[in-house]
Amino acid sequence: MNVRVLLLCLALASSPALAGDAIHVSLDSRVPLGQGLPALKVEILEPILGFDVKLKRSDGKEFEFKDGGKPGMTRTLELEQPEGRFHYEGELTVRFKGAQPGKMPLSFDTELLGPLTLTVSKEDLDLAERKLRFKLSRPAGKAKLTVVSDSGWNAFDGEIKFKGEPAGTPLEVTWPKPAGKVLKISLKAYDTADFYQSVEFFPWQVDIPHEEVIFASGSAEIPAAERSKLDKSVQKIAEAVKRYGEFAALRLYILGHTDTVGPTQANRELSLQRARSIAAYFRSHGARLPIYFEGFGEQAPHKPTPDETAESANRRAEYIISVDDPSLINAPFSPQWRPL
Repeated sequence: MNVRVLLLCLALASSPALAGDAIHVSLDSRVPLGQGLPALKVEILEPILGFDVKLKRSDGKEFEFKDGGKPGMTRTLELEQPEGRFHYEGELTVRFKGAQPGKMPLSFDTELLGPLTLTVSKEDLDLAERKLRFKLSRPAGKAKLTVVSDSGWNAFDGEIKFKGEPAGTPLEVTWPKPAGKVLKISLKAYDTADFYQSVEFFPWQVDIPHEEVIFASGSAEIPAAERSKLDKSVQKIAEAVKRYGEFAALRLYILGHTDTVGPTQANRELSLQRARSIAAYFRSHGARLPIYFEGFGEQAPHKPTPDETAESANRRAEYIISVDDPSLINAPFSPQWRPL
């Protein structure tokens, strides 16, 4: 990010000795913390004996500089100041040989910019209402928003202007209804000095439809007669990767579930091992994307039942393709996704 430079072309014609525009003054007014200090730059254009600068900052601190040089030289006068915005008032005096000194008033603002922080989380994204909320640690200038749908078209790609809302003010951007599901949201949020922070969200995920593998009781080994079901799923996964993989780096998540027959912890372990078996089969049969798996046992049933109920609808697996960890409704715990 470039430091914005505000040029102060100071008119010197008010003094006969300065009619030739003997100096040119510019100001580095906004500087990021750790990248220097705000500074006056005095460029010498014509022969002078020297110059003096006296300044008083808005917090009462006073500065005095004495310098000079030959035509073509530029002197940099750094203004040591704390983080934040300050106003300066003062006077620049130019000394000439055989002529009265020329004086000019100085009045300007500077800002030493601390780190720009963008505060936003997944909870700030409302896909149904097509809104994204966020906050900035400095006054808000604008935002650039790109919303990509899984149709391949941008649902929105534009700029939203703000009015310098103070740091910490809740801000919001919206977009029109997309054609298809939202795959990616990219936000660049700028302060009033054109510094920015960015974030990307991938709220999209797709469930791969499939036939459930029927395991032997208490076993995680895939029966030979069930492998054709997984072969069909491998093909569907490949089709999804071909369609969506150009937009983002995709991952495959395998979720295992059981019914309520048996101890809860044993069911979770069994569902974990079955999910791992399916993941390993997909890998060995051509799935070329990162694969993660988790077992939920009886704790996230498709069809709630009493304990010790043999319900086939709950003996299932889910195959989800997404970019980030998938959003799970009514998850009984935070998944510990295991990479294959």
